[in-house]
Parts: sequence; C-alpha cells; structure tokens
Amino acid sequence: MTVEEATLRFAPPQLTARRLTDFKLTDAATAYRQLDGAAHCELRQGWQDELHAYFRPARVRTAWTKTMLIVAAELEDADIFNPATQLNEPGFTMGDTFEMFLRPADQEAYYEFHVSPHNQQFQLRIPSSTNFRVTRSHDALEYWKIRQPVFESRAAVDAAAQTWWVAAMIPFSLVAERSPVKAGSRWLFSFSRYDYTSGFPKPVLSSSSPHPRVDFHRQTEWGTLLFEE
Repeated sequence: MTVEEATLRFAPPQLTARRLTDFKLTDAATAYRQLDGAAHCELRQGWQDELHAYFRPARVRTAWTKTMLIVAAELEDADIFNPATQLNEPGFTMGDTFEMFLRPADQEAYYEFHVSPHNQQFQLRIPSSTNFRVTRSHDALEYWKIRQPVFESRAAVDAAAQTWWVAAMIPFSLVAERSPVKAGSRWLFSFSRYDYTSGFPKPVLSSSSPHPRVDFHRQTEWGTLLFEE
C-alpha cells in the first residue's frame, strides 16, 4: 500500500446497478427521478482536508437495460453555465461539466464522456491508463476523440432551484469491447465535475473517487460498478 492509498479520506465506491426491463429517456430530471430507490454515490473532494468554500453536492444513480448503461446525476449549482455548443468542444475548460469515466474490468481501454448543462457532449476513447500517462497532451486528446455522437443524453436546468440534471444512455456495444454485459459483470467507474462560478478563474472540482490528489484518470481510486439482475 502506498502512502497515498493509506491516507484516502473515503473508500472507493461500490455501486450496484439494477436491471430495468424498459427505460425511456425523456428529460434529465424525470430520468433521475425514475431511478428513485436506486443505489447512488456522491461527489466529494478526497484531496482536501476540508471541502472548498464553494463546493456544492452532487449525486449519481445508475441502472441498466439489455443494451445500455443508464447514468443520472443531480448537481446543486449556484451559477449554472457553459458556453460550449459543439460536439467535442472542451467544455470543461469553459463552464460547468459532468464527467463519466467507464472501463469494463476485463479490458484496458476506457471511455470518458462529458455532458454540460446545455447537453453539449465531449467523447474520448483512451487505449489504456499507461497510454494516457505516456502520451497525455492536447494532441493525444485530439487523437482519442470519438468524432460522431455515440451516446444519448439529456440535460435540464432549474436556475431558481440552483440545480441541474444530466441523464445519459451509453451503449454496451461501444464500451464493452471484449465481452457482453450481463448480470454479474463488473466495470470500473468514476464520476466527476467541474463547477464554475462567474468571476472566479478556477472551477471547484469534485469526484466520486477518493483521489488523494486531483487526477481524475487515476484508476487506483475508481469505484466498482456491479450489474445486478
């Protein structure tokens, strides 16, 4: 065990996704409420002794169908914005962003999906964690981008309630490259967030993973997602 692992402020999450016979993605807030009672995880700041003064909570629920992983998030936010409008614009450098990292346990390649409050998407397929460490650069990100939309998402904003929602349906045929998903399958996952506030130069970051330092790609602290019948 490394010094960093010994000082984790909370354990990597263990999340169970229940199987649904049917799921319709209408709007993000409704999708989140459709998963009432489902296991959930919260986003926190494992790298800080105390939460940032502008930290706002977020909660994520999951489920699955025969062909899709469902991810639904509710994010409290005092200032909801992101000017990005085009697929694969780096919205996380501009405004509020919810991120999903997913890797089936039996493969090295993993996927990174972003959704903004206005449903702008960003998509990457990264060959392996080793590849990411060695070639991490803007040029590599361009190479890893998935150029056509590959997952369905919705976003909803309630500025008066200072809350926004994301719901996404991610096809197993894309992410699970080596074996089909079935009851008992396990994936590694991490959900994270960039929470911007107007007038402040840096966003407040948070993650479902207990990273001892800010690095969302550190799979050592990612959680385990179990697909349950």
